[in-house]
Amino acid sequence: MRGKLTIILLIVFFASPIAAQELTGTLQQIKKSGQIRIGYRVSEPPMSFLDKDGKPTGYSIDICKSIVTEVENKIGADVKVEYVPVTADGRFKALGDNKIDILCGSTTKTLSRSELVDFTQLTFVTGASLMTLKDNKDHDSGGLDGKKIGVVKATTTAFELKKLIRETSTDAEVVLFNSAKESIDALRKKKIDAFSSDQIVLIGIAIKDHDPMNFVIKSEVFSFEPFALAVRRNDADFRLVADRVISDLYRSKKILEIYDKWIGKFTQQRPPIFDAMIRLNATPE
Repeated sequence: MRGKLTIILLIVFFASPIAAQELTGTLQQIKKSGQIRIGYRVSEPPMSFLDKDGKPTGYSIDICKSIVTEVENKIGADVKVEYVPVTADGRFKALGDNKIDILCGSTTKTLSRSELVDFTQLTFVTGASLMTLKDNKDHDSGGLDGKKIGVVKATTTAFELKKLIRETSTDAEVVLFNSAKESIDALRKKKIDAFSSDQIVLIGIAIKDHDPMNFVIKSEVFSFEPFALAVRRNDADFRLVADRVISDLYRSKKILEIYDKWIGKFTQQRPPIFDAMIRLNATPE
């Protein structure tokens, strides 16, 4: 009897330390610091951008807010959210340098990038396209010969655009910018003839503009861009929390509320590839 009592007391004594040790990596860090740091791009609507009050908002931000709620449930405590702006070429380093805990924006999942970070379930699918000014007399011409095309550096769109120009032997000049905002400013000032980015980002930029009819967006895309959130490499527990949230949004169809809020009301119908993504990423528990 005394032996059984000793075992019970040992179990009770060690129960709390063992439970505390279950948290690892980013989850453990969030528990200790009481905050989670969300990296985002400031001018990538409708995925992530600043609203009229200067607060981060958008499709990806809404998904990350749901992830924050699940993190709080996981660690059993409220956390403070700190939004950290990142650039296209500095976003992955920000994760590696522990300046952010999760990257919520318009990031394309690739195998080469997976050498730097880990990715969650897919959050969106789109493709690279071109935006021109409506009053540009050449916007409806088929070729790009002799044109200056702006693109944000260190993006998959920049790589695919250069590849397209090379493979089609097109005499076009690629002009690199630090942000979409810089690119659009150059387009408005007619320093470039077109701006290339993910089609959904171009749509978001046009929507956010005070006069969306200023722009023409090509219906064709020349790449496949699967978006996902990024976390630090080899942090399976934190990634699983994010994946659980994303999968639940898909299974419950709550993702459609987020889609309609940021995209659906500006488009006539959802692209079939988006619905296919939901089905393929609605991983069961």
